[in-house]
Amino acid sequence: MRLKNVIKSGLLVVLLIPALSLQTSSFKQAQMKYARVKAAYDDKWSALQTDLKASGFDAQDFDLYLRVFKSEKELQVWMKKKSDSSYKLFRTYAVCASSGALGPKRKEGDGQVPEGFYKLDLFNPTSNYYLSLRVSYPNASDVILKEGKNAGGAIMVHGNCVTIGCLPMTDDKIKEIYVLCVEAQNRQRPLNIDIFPAKLSEANLKILNASYPQHTAFWNRLKPRYTWFEQHKSLAKVVIDKKGNYTYPEL
Repeated sequence: MRLKNVIKSGLLVVLLIPALSLQTSSFKQAQMKYARVKAAYDDKWSALQTDLKASGFDAQDFDLYLRVFKSEKELQVWMKKKSDSSYKLFRTYAVCASSGALGPKRKEGDGQVPEGFYKLDLFNPTSNYYLSLRVSYPNASDVILKEGKNAGGAIMVHGNCVTIGCLPMTDDKIKEIYVLCVEAQNRQRPLNIDIFPAKLSEANLKILNASYPQHTAFWNRLKPRYTWFEQHKSLAKVVIDKKGNYTYPEL
C-alpha cells in the first residue's frame, strides 16, 4: 500500500494517538473511544469470551500470536496463558483477497505481501479499511535485502476485503481479530505476527523450491522457526545478522 493510500486511509491522521497508546496501561480504554472499536466490542466480545472459555482460555489472561500462510490464505490466532510455555490454536480466519506472488516483499509498489517475522505496531480505529493493524514491515532484514531505494511499508491486516500487498479480512472478521488484539495488547507487548509463503512442511517446501527456486535460500531460513513451533508450540528466538539473514542462536 503506497504512501498516498496511507494518507487517504487516515493512517497519518491517527498515527500519533494509537501509537502513544501502545505505551500506556490504558490502551483498551483509549481504543474504546472510537466508534468502530466500541461497535466491534458490542458485536463480538461477549461471544468471543464464551468461545475462549469453551476452548480452555481465560479471557482475562492470554498472550496472542498470529501466523499467516499466503498460499493457504489463512490467518491463525494462537493463544496461551502467560504462565504457560506453549500456545494452542484458538481460531483460523480466511484471508479474503491477495496480491502479488509467493516470495518476500523487496520494494515499494511490487504488490507483494511480506514474508518474515514481524510485530503488530499500530492499531488504526479509523481506517478507510474499517479497522486495521499495522505489520512492522520493513524489519531489519527487509531493509538490508530491499531492492531499490525503498522497501515500501504500510502493510496492514484490515477489513474491506481489498488489497495491494496487505492481509484483508471481511469487516465482520476484522472486528473479532481487532478485539482479540486489543485485549492482548492491553497486557502483552509486543504482538508477534509471522508471515510464511505456505505451511513449510518438507513436502510443501519441496514444491515451493521447485516452483520458485530464487527464494529457496530465504525460505530455508524461515523454516527453523516454523518447524520449532510445529514441534513445541513456542516461539524460537530470532536474530537478524548483518547480511539480513534470520538466525536462531538457541536452536
